[in-house]
Amino acid sequence: MESTTFVASDEVRYCVRTSGAGKTLLMLHGFSGSGRVWQGLRFAGWRISAVDLLGHGDTDAPAAPARYCLEYAASDLAEMCAQPAFVLGYSMGGRLALYFALHYPEKVRGLILESTSPGLESEQERAARAASDSALADSIERDGIPAFVDQWERMPLFATQTCDQRAALRPIRLAQRPHGLANSLRGMGVGVQPSLWGRLSEIAVPTLIVNGALDAKYCAVGERMAALISSAKQIVIPDAGHTTHLEKPEAFRTVVQAFLRGAKGRELG
Repeated sequence: MESTTFVASDEVRYCVRTSGAGKTLLMLHGFSGSGRVWQGLRFAGWRISAVDLLGHGDTDAPAAPARYCLEYAASDLAEMCAQPAFVLGYSMGGRLALYFALHYPEKVRGLILESTSPGLESEQERAARAASDSALADSIERDGIPAFVDQWERMPLFATQTCDQRAALRPIRLAQRPHGLANSLRGMGVGVQPSLWGRLSEIAVPTLIVNGALDAKYCAVGERMAALISSAKQIVIPDAGHTTHLEKPEAFRTVVQAFLRGAKGRELG
């Protein structure tokens, strides 16, 4: 049974959805999602804590874009985590998970990174993406959430989702607040985050990188990440795109459960 609690961190109230029992698996959703995207995923022996990130779901949406940056978001997670946890992050949530692991290594026992990256390497790439994200943020505030959701669902990145899968996500996206999503893009978008590529070798905890075989761009990013993190392995799920946990939930659950079981076994050993 799932329970919902609200946790305060630096004057911001976070919504945390908890289910299961055992060691903690902190789960971080992607842009325009919420902790509800993980409903239905269960891992034996693990207590899932699915956080609604800043500006998303039932968590507060501060007015200042700077409050959304990875530095503050990671600090909030550190305050929430009384004990070290395994962290699973998808897309935007994966970028936060990486930043969190690098800046608060004492809080992270293991990482699961789904369809994510350490950011963009060049200043030129970051500037172009920041401009693109800023334009999207402006359009969300100008045109509203329904127009944004219609546009977001048509992105090529999500072309591998079925109609039913898109329909399952649609209510979560439609429930978002325009200024929350807009400020998330302005404060936590790929264009404004620092590149973490040069620090990946610092990660020492067990790390699983999950990609969908139909998501060629992120498969290549994941392969490169796995080569730079000595404790990492990459698993590519067949017939899945960017949202592997949605498109192939049983395959995703199986590979993550096996990783968690193996990591727990190494700790006990």
